Amino acid sequence: MRKPELLAPAGNLEKLKMAILYGADAVYLGGKKFGLRAYGGNFTQEEMLEGIKFAHERGKKVYVTVNIFPHNSDINSALPYLKELKEMNVDAVLVSDIGLFTLIKNEVPGLEVHISTQANNTNWMAVKAWQDLGAQRVVLARELSFAEIREIREKTNVELEMFVHGAMCISYSGRCLISNYLTGRDSNRGACTQPCRWKYNLTEEKRPGQYFPVTEDENGTYFFNSKDLCLLPYLKDIIECGVDSLKIEGRMKSIHYVASVVSAYRHAIDSYFEKPEAFTIKDEWIEELNKVSHREYTSGFSYHKTSSDDQIYNTTSYEHTSDFVGLVLSYDEKTQIATIQQRNHLTVGQEIEFFQPNAPLFKQTITEMFNDEGISIEVAPHPQQIITMKMDKPVVPYTILRRDC
Repeated sequence: MRKPELLAPAGNLEKLKMAILYGADAVYLGGKKFGLRAYGGNFTQEEMLEGIKFAHERGKKVYVTVNIFPHNSDINSALPYLKELKEMNVDAVLVSDIGLFTLIKNEVPGLEVHISTQANNTNWMAVKAWQDLGAQRVVLARELSFAEIREIREKTNVELEMFVHGAMCISYSGRCLISNYLTGRDSNRGACTQPCRWKYNLTEEKRPGQYFPVTEDENGTYFFNSKDLCLLPYLKDIIECGVDSLKIEGRMKSIHYVASVVSAYRHAIDSYFEKPEAFTIKDEWIEELNKVSHREYTSGFSYHKTSSDDQIYNTTSYEHTSDFVGLVLSYDEKTQIATIQQRNHLTVGQEIEFFQPNAPLFKQTITEMFNDEGISIEVAPHPQQIITMKMDKPVVPYTILRRDC
């Protein structure tokens, strides 16, 4: 059985580097146009070239989203961009529209194409149709069960990709117009404002201005607010479905989220392939996923159709067990001094956990730290302030500092 690719989100260049250093086999990202995450940071041409170079030097892949639902004006301007992506040596593009797919096949031969989940790939006939048209990979809809995925695998030869972790959309495979109606921003062309996470109340036609909560919770109710997908506890079933790529959602999430989620799934996948017959889910992997900001977790459609148990009706807030407080920029082995960029409130006396790529995490209490002028300080309150401190153990660049909430 082939080990599946671990595919991570890269909302910007820093997140791309974190994803790869913490164990991703590939990343997906968007340029400044034609993607479905207009507010996800996204990449300029120069940033994309740097990201591709960083990934390819480490044997990793880069996929670029071109998965909006285009109108005529989009089609007319897409071709130069697609040719540019091929020249930059991206490993594949993701599309949801058959028009864009045809344009690529006719005008940009050799550019690998993956079919986005936005294309509603929910049955084996649809997947086979894309296979016969020449797609290299199909991203399966989130609305599929494991049993359905296994049947699709049995009846097709194209690569299959599935979401295993991240935010769920209330609409079918992400096709939604709520944002369009309420804000004028088109969710199907990259500008979704996520109104599914807003607070709503019930009104009655003859009582204008009176708002009635649907539940008794004082916070109101959230009709459309789905729990987050988390399939790590079911990794054995996923791998045995025969999919080729396991996808993590979250281009708009923090570098802490990207590093932690990628690391947990990386360790779990590797553990399974070391000894499949003895594989068990370790508590430390689940604990890692709980450290990052997330909504309550659900297994989605994996074993049954979703129900009210997969929604969160009384709050839109996130939960987490750790705060991301700093990032190691460099480390001097001779002096054992680490240079750190502050990302949240840091103070002497705090116990800090150091979470590293390719090394065990450890904890250390801050006994002393210095600002960028070498002056001893008790607290680092300024956003992205540069500080130094002596380490009990060696650290590497891109090590994350975090503290318990």
